[in-house]
Amino acid sequence: MKAFLVGGAVRDRLLGIEVKDNDWVVVGSTPKEMIKQGFQPVGQDFPVFLHPKTREEYALARTERKSGHGYAGFTFHTSADVTLEEDLIRRDLTINAMAEDESGKIIDPFNGQQDLKNKLLRHVSPAFQEDPLRILRVARFAARFHHFGFAVAPETNELMKKMVADDEASWLVPERVWQETVRALSEQTPSVYFEVLAQCNALSVVLPELINAAHSNDIKQALQLASTKQSEAEVRLALCFTFDTFDNKAIKAFAKRQKLPTHFSELTALVTAHINRVHTTLNDLSGESLINLYEQTDAFRRSERFSQLLEVADIHGQVVNQPLVKSTVEQVKAILEECKGMSAREFVEQGYKGREVGEQLRIARIERIDSALNQQ
Repeated sequence: MKAFLVGGAVRDRLLGIEVKDNDWVVVGSTPKEMIKQGFQPVGQDFPVFLHPKTREEYALARTERKSGHGYAGFTFHTSADVTLEEDLIRRDLTINAMAEDESGKIIDPFNGQQDLKNKLLRHVSPAFQEDPLRILRVARFAARFHHFGFAVAPETNELMKKMVADDEASWLVPERVWQETVRALSEQTPSVYFEVLAQCNALSVVLPELINAAHSNDIKQALQLASTKQSEAEVRLALCFTFDTFDNKAIKAFAKRQKLPTHFSELTALVTAHINRVHTTLNDLSGESLINLYEQTDAFRRSERFSQLLEVADIHGQVVNQPLVKSTVEQVKAILEECKGMSAREFVEQGYKGREVGEQLRIARIERIDSALNQQ
């Protein structure tokens, strides 16, 4: 049997990018032989094994045949006689269809090195169109490598258009759409992901609420600022909704359809409901206005999420020429921590009961806020 380093590890090394994960393809072996040599099986759809020492993934070389709709509609075949080239030809892009043997020699049957040089994302073979997930992957790679100058090859874009026209994109399940989208949001140029999907007409099918992310210069600028600040993916998603009019009902429908993780849907809903209030409050600070903002955004219980709200508001403000003052943002966060440290116990000890306790705590917090503001 022979093992070859494949895919992203080969591509990234040739691009001069740090390689984080190694993936291997094994030619000339069987599951029984892999297990005999100490490899641990982990694959469900096809044989993948963990190396007994490095814990890196080793997959048996395989071929695939379209047997149904969508990305899951494939039948895989693995055997000792499947060649390396047969395995590589089933991959999505030429730059991902290269291998390296144990001596460091590059095996490149589909001219991936030339496409790296020409900075092109090009499909390997017509089999590309059998898997709609590849539309999303191409868009994500475009976002990842845009700063290197990469673009989607015209013929690949045309093939993606055909796939959308043939209704293949509609078979993508929300979980996989979200999986690729959240990864794309974390890339260096996330707006390119939406642009590529729009160019092949897929965006209106899989993420219709985010159509403007492909066309709005404000959203593109906001996402780029977020990338520069290394903002979290949930902040970047929320920013996509700050330049459109979305009510809570629309956000909930989007979150339900895409099956968003709670922390993404909650922040997006919070931002769309309160971003204008953040700008108003921070431009005219007072104890009353700030305590209202804290209460309405549940900041006392969710201070980390409140900080993300301020981050979104800050980036949004830079784009629309309403920048937040950095010192004010930090002051609002510091005052929040002070207020959180105030206890209702002292008011209980003073004899207050029921709702009176909360009312007195609120009054005390407003006084503390006003005092802090007057010291500036």
